[in-house]
Amino acid sequence: MLVKTIIILTATFSIGNFASAAEVSDKDYRLARSAKLQAEQIPALLTHPSVDVREALAQNRRVKSENLFLLASDTSQRVKIAVATNLSTDLKTFKKLARDKDISVKSVVARFEFVPAEILALLSTDRSAEIRLEVARNLNTSKSTLKGLLNDSDPDVKAVASQGLQRLAEEQN
Repeated sequence: MLVKTIIILTATFSIGNFASAAEVSDKDYRLARSAKLQAEQIPALLTHPSVDVREALAQNRRVKSENLFLLASDTSQRVKIAVATNLSTDLKTFKKLARDKDISVKSVVARFEFVPAEILALLSTDRSAEIRLEVARNLNTSKSTLKGLLNDSDPDVKAVASQGLQRLAEEQN
C-alpha cells in the first residue's frame, strides 16, 4: 500500500510540474507574439528552451534586426525560416540565412517575395540547382541575375531564367 501511495504521489507531483512548465511556456509564447513585447523581455526569449517560443519571437515584426540576426543562428530550422519570412529582416540577416547549411532555409529565402535582389544574386551561385531554380522563379530576381542563370549547368534553371527574362521584357512594353 505504501508503494502505491508513493507512486501516486510521484506521478501527481510530475504532472503538476509539467502543467506548471506548460503554463510558463504558453505565457512566454503569447509574450513572444505580442505587439506589446518590450526590449528587456527579449533576451530571455532568444534562448528559451521551447522552439515554439523562439519561432513566435522570430515571427514578431517588432523584434529588432539585431535580435533577428541572433535568431538566424538558431539550431531550429523552424526558427530560421520564421526569421527569413519576417518583414523586419534586414540585408545582413538575409545574407546569413542565404549561407545557411540547411537547404530548406536557403530555399525559403530564395522563394520569399520580399527578399532583396542582392540576396537572390548571391543565391544564384549556390551549389544546389534546386536553390538556383528557386532564384530563377522569384519575381524579384534582377535582369542581370537572370541573364547569368542563362549560363547555368542545369537545363531547368536555364529554361526558367529565360522565361523570367521574357516576363521582364513583356512588363517593359
